[in-house]
Amino acid sequence: MPSASRQPPASYRRPLARAAALAACLALIAAGAAGCETTQEQAAKQQARAAHILKARAEHRRHAEHGRERRK
Repeated sequence: MPSASRQPPASYRRPLARAAALAACLALIAAGAAGCETTQEQAAKQQARAAHILKARAEHRRHAEHGRERRK
């Protein structure tokens, strides 16, 4: 009586296992590369936000100093 699940011969199993391992590695590398791009984009946004805050702070100080000079 033949079994319901037939396994491929041993000569096919080893290359199939290698191909599966290679596909898994490539998928992980691709996911990592996509994650790095996202991280770089987030860093660029944060840097732009920080520059905006520093510029606003400098403007605020400039206006505050100008107000102190007028009061003297």
